[in-house]
Amino acid sequence: MASFGHFIKTEREKREWTQTEFGAKIGINSSAISRIENGTQKFSKSKLISLSKLFNLDLQNVTDLFFADKFAREAFKYKCSESIFSVAEDTANYLRNTNTKQGKLNFENE
Repeated sequence: MASFGHFIKTEREKREWTQTEFGAKIGINSSAISRIENGTQKFSKSKLISLSKLFNLDLQNVTDLFFADKFAREAFKYKCSESIFSVAEDTANYLRNTNTKQGKLNFENE
């Protein structure tokens, strides 16, 4: 996958929807859809459920793509080395294990 915006564009085009048609379905104007698809505007996390339903895709997969794109962009922006991805995986495993032992941590406010 090239980016989350590219993912949206590909899924929209599979359905032969224009940006205007897609925007009306998801509640975003067509100029914002254009910016999202070309990567100059971020897609709203609050619309992930609507997006997964609209595309009839698993919410977890859509969420994973969204956050993977977000993480990769931040890593690139701050010129992180390639090792950042294995460090992040180790950190995620640690958090997963900690959450299993202590109950779930709330990351909603981050």
